[in-house]
Amino acid sequence: MRFAVDTGGTFTDLVVEDDDGGLHMFKAATTPDDPIRGVIDSLQNAAEGLNKDLASLLGEGELFIHGTTHAINAIVTGNTAKTAFLSSEGHRDILVFREGGRMEPFNFTVPFPQPYVPRALTYEVPGRILADGSEMTPFDEAAVLQIIEELKKNEVEAVAVCLLWSIVNSAHEDRVGELLAAHLPGVPYTLSHVLNPSLREYRRASSAAIDASLKPLMSAYMHNLSGRLRDAGFGGRVLIVTSQAGVMDADDIAETPIHLINSGPSMAPVSGRYFARVDEQSDTAVIADTGGTTYDVSLVRRGRIPWTRETWIGEPYRGHMTGFPSVDVKSIGAGGGSIAWVDDGGMLHVGPQSAGAVPGPACYGQGGDKPTVTDAALALGYLDPDFFLGGAMALDTEAARTALENDVAQPMDLSLEDAAAAVISIATENMVQAIMDITVNQGIDPRGAMLIGGGGAAGLNSIAIARRLGCPRAIIPEVGAALSAAGAMMSDLTSQYRRTLFMTSEAFDRDAVNRLLDQLEGNCLSFIDGPGAGAIETTIEFFAEARYPEQVWEIEVPIDSRRFDSEADVGALVEAFHTAHQDLFAINDPDSGIEVVGWTAAVKCRLRESESGTLVAADVSTALGDTRKAYFVGAGFVDAVVRRFETMPVGEKLAGPAIVESPFTTVVIDPGATAERRASGSLSIDPGAA
Repeated sequence: MRFAVDTGGTFTDLVVEDDDGGLHMFKAATTPDDPIRGVIDSLQNAAEGLNKDLASLLGEGELFIHGTTHAINAIVTGNTAKTAFLSSEGHRDILVFREGGRMEPFNFTVPFPQPYVPRALTYEVPGRILADGSEMTPFDEAAVLQIIEELKKNEVEAVAVCLLWSIVNSAHEDRVGELLAAHLPGVPYTLSHVLNPSLREYRRASSAAIDASLKPLMSAYMHNLSGRLRDAGFGGRVLIVTSQAGVMDADDIAETPIHLINSGPSMAPVSGRYFARVDEQSDTAVIADTGGTTYDVSLVRRGRIPWTRETWIGEPYRGHMTGFPSVDVKSIGAGGGSIAWVDDGGMLHVGPQSAGAVPGPACYGQGGDKPTVTDAALALGYLDPDFFLGGAMALDTEAARTALENDVAQPMDLSLEDAAAAVISIATENMVQAIMDITVNQGIDPRGAMLIGGGGAAGLNSIAIARRLGCPRAIIPEVGAALSAAGAMMSDLTSQYRRTLFMTSEAFDRDAVNRLLDQLEGNCLSFIDGPGAGAIETTIEFFAEARYPEQVWEIEVPIDSRRFDSEADVGALVEAFHTAHQDLFAINDPDSGIEVVGWTAAVKCRLRESESGTLVAADVSTALGDTRKAYFVGAGFVDAVVRRFETMPVGEKLAGPAIVESPFTTVVIDPGATAERRASGSLSIDPGAA
């Protein structure tokens, strides 16, 4: 038995895979004051749903896979460790100067962002390594010992170290690590060349600072998680979802917690890619995961999970760059808990503020009095107040209507229904614009992509979004309400190893590159023999970080040949780069050579026999009526057919207006749209015309 848990802003999602391959889905409210309590609550719900006690359920488990926003929340709220930063002498301001760039070049009212580590906690290490790896200035050990005494006085809780050209010669940085371990015991530290051996000083420095600042918190969190699971009866392996769409052991992730920055959202593209391929035989899909707090969107092209090295915490140039590769997911403040409000000019907004898990939407009856998207959907008849979470939580329709009336309808002089419909419409438009940013704004036509709707609130407006974008199909998987948790269940144990070695296609030293690739492959094989031992299948892939001569930025290109045995292999890499550049930027220079600055090996260990799994219907006794009054713009309140998601037979078609409900999600089939049940359990919807 396996468990996959994703902790979101409002709900904690759990997918349980039984020994027969059947999937069971459960939810519990997220508990921000103690996220692990929400995890245990979801497992308790699973135990009750499967007619077991918690200890016996967990005792049958072999894997526990966890996606969490705990790391990113700590950074956003400023609850990371007190961290010091050690840099090369004369380069104290790496984190201050950054790399330049502005969101609004002519807006000088925006203050310059503060460095991730305060300048007062930044120290200069005497000694200098040059770009060729030679030592220009000797390392000053006595000066570093003085710095360590300052660190003790300032009671720092973590230390980040980034010295110039440590990626070429790490001797100085390694010695700093040895001195910290000897003279500052118990205080975790991060060495940039170990964590992120890539070109560009700011990115290495930033990733080291972020990683170090998270170590005390995430080490305690992982220890607490493993301990509480063990106390509850779980004796299996605990894996944590990473930003790279894979999983790592909890003990390993505590040593490199920067892998957790985009832990939760990174899994949605994994499951979205699977359903696009299985349900519509498509390798291009927009994956939209609608949670209670955020709307996370990503784009799968040619079956590849999207990657980026431009990961920012906060706004680009105004926040902090992680300097670390991760799945490319764009998040906006839009979801089921997004609050609707009217500004002083009479303009309606939805989000980015969210009611979250506490106090939640007004209809939850937990003290919230602000209207949200969920309240609007309830007022329009889309949600059954007696069937929310399968009847486990009753919704207060009057509270929702009162909040909408007071904060939206009256200020805008609208009827309650028009006000609620406007809230849904504005939320839809916000979501459409987020998708446009990752498609149209990058030269990609969304009309050729399937829209995969995940998250509990996805079904409320996915058809409207698909219509606006011109997508041929909107797919709502049956496990879509826990899309990220389902993706975690499909994920592989992964690791990446990187090295820097500058090379040009005109003067390509095949022997030097092959020696480096041998080293990287050796790292991957050690991983397979260690954490990956017992995997069903393993794969190793190689990539080159390449650019045209004198370009500033690189792009990642797969190395199909694995080794460079002839000039033809070098030529194949050059051609692959030209093709990738054309795909990304709609332009290339086929007569030009290329430069390679970095090399990467990625290893994957498959832990599960198959990606597929059948959702086992929950035993919910609540009966649903045949029809329900629901409001649609242009039609008013109409009788919408109501069906249970899990009882629809494969191949059945359902024309709108209709509502398809499960204990975890509600799918609104607008007039003019047609839904069809697929063998995977998904609803594949032809959005039709508005």
